[in-house]
Amino acid sequence: MPSRENRVHAALGLSISVKATGRGLILIAGPSSCGKGAISKALLTALQIPSSNYVSMGDALRGVIQLAADPAFRVSMGDRFGIWSDRAVLTDPRVAEATRRKAVSYVEDLRERFGESPSEVDWLEYCVTTGLIAPDAWSERVVEETIGSAASGENGVVLLDGYPRTEAAAGHVLQLAERFSLPIIKVIHLSVSKREMHRRALGRRRADDTPEGLERRYQFYVEQVQPAVELLKSELGSHAVALVDAHQPAYREDGELDLAESVDNVSRNVLISMGLSRHILNHCTMR
Repeated sequence: MPSRENRVHAALGLSISVKATGRGLILIAGPSSCGKGAISKALLTALQIPSSNYVSMGDALRGVIQLAADPAFRVSMGDRFGIWSDRAVLTDPRVAEATRRKAVSYVEDLRERFGESPSEVDWLEYCVTTGLIAPDAWSERVVEETIGSAASGENGVVLLDGYPRTEAAAGHVLQLAERFSLPIIKVIHLSVSKREMHRRALGRRRADDTPEGLERRYQFYVEQVQPAVELLKSELGSHAVALVDAHQPAYREDGELDLAESVDNVSRNVLISMGLSRHILNHCTMR
């Protein structure tokens, strides 16, 4: 990835930067609160990937919900993403059976929040704001549009954070890689213990970070995300997947956690897993 000029500069001890060029996908996977967003942003800086080429599954879904406040956009979501504002998620026979069944299990919350006939769009908002997983078919359409937009830019290296989260989605991302001519450069699988995940999440105080919600999300990670990563490994080869410890804390002299340096520690190990040498990384700007 680094040019010959950069390698020479590194040998001379000069400050250098590394730039990712060409076309490809870098996937960031892991449990909730493992630091996918922070590590992704550090990689954008280190590899000089434009921010427009960063695709966060969570941000993309939250963005759709925000745009749904516009009635015209809300109506367009059916054709664009297969998420219909005129289909009652609890009763309409056109709603996918698995989606309807799951929504029914939250019927009281849904009706209290959205009224007697919550729509598919309402169900998406409920999933996103409570930490539930949105239906695969919806996530696929949203991420497909977002990746397609990023891949059309001058720099074709796209960083995809938080997707795939199921085996079906893993199959989908392999199809997207082929369709958009974006070979998968690396799958970065960040790992933290369940205890550390809970500690981090409860410290950030997000509305859906309840102990029950976190337990549910960790189980989802074990039962769905890990098999998705294993599927990618079987399809791409073990060399394409790197398991990186996402808990590498650094501390200041006063004993307080140095969050920025902790993120750098993990990011450097991610870059090493992608083939960059430690010597070059000693001269790279991480932030």
